Amino acid sequence: MQSGSDFSGINEAKHRMDHIYDHCDPRLYCSTLEDLNYSIPDSAKLICQALIEQLREVRNRDTVHVVDLGCSYGINAALLRYDLSMEDLYARWDMDHRAEDSCREIIRSDQEFFENMHQDGKLEIIGIDPARNAVNFAEETGLVDTGLAVDLESEPVSEPVEDGLASTDLLMSTGCVGYVTEKSFERLMPAVSREPPAWIANFVLRIFPYQPIQDCLASWGYETEKLEDRTFLQRRMASPDEQEKVIRQLRDRNIDPSGQEADGNLVAEFFLSRPTEEVQQQPLHQLLQP
Repeated sequence: MQSGSDFSGINEAKHRMDHIYDHCDPRLYCSTLEDLNYSIPDSAKLICQALIEQLREVRNRDTVHVVDLGCSYGINAALLRYDLSMEDLYARWDMDHRAEDSCREIIRSDQEFFENMHQDGKLEIIGIDPARNAVNFAEETGLVDTGLAVDLESEPVSEPVEDGLASTDLLMSTGCVGYVTEKSFERLMPAVSREPPAWIANFVLRIFPYQPIQDCLASWGYETEKLEDRTFLQRRMASPDEQEKVIRQLRDRNIDPSGQEADGNLVAEFFLSRPTEEVQQQPLHQLLQP
């Protein structure tokens, strides 16, 4: 695959927050997103934990290997490893209460905090994100076991990295699709589709077409299911201007924003891709049954 989808026009509809993604700690990230009720990691936690438990059972292993694509500061890793919510992380990384701390003090404090927390299950987590400072924070604090600061839209996967990804059980993302296209997935698939092939779980904003990534995964023998009749709040719209542009993008694709984006929310849908034979054995609606 020579080039990925061009989502630049759609991305222009979204409020730009590039300034929060690559600091040496997550205080600005959290203070900005808390104001917008950014909450999709909480929803992703419940679904991904259910998938992780299924993988433990199906693959008969204690430790499940997870790759978080677009990991930023290790938010998903923190929620998956520990009995924590976004509210807990917002409180921990509150800008007002920790304004005087240096980045190094934040990191040292968090190293001790997370090291002393109980983990419910064994996870090996690799975080991938082009934001080098954010990835370094996630790795230094132990939220991810390995952090890879790479831009898969423009960089190939090196052979050592590919070998390190070969044991992946679950590849997940909670908001990077749109910045990430099928090109990144095409670069990951030679590693994560090795036996046993990884399950691929993506939460995707409704403004972005998922079909190009779905087609890419299909070429590797994967079938994609969407969790029907359910959406997930990512965050509140940052402004009336953002809402107007997002709704315009949706209507251009014949998607009804009523009760969702029309109410001022950015919402995502959930897609799970697995080898076809596994989908036939246990469809998504059965997989997520309590």
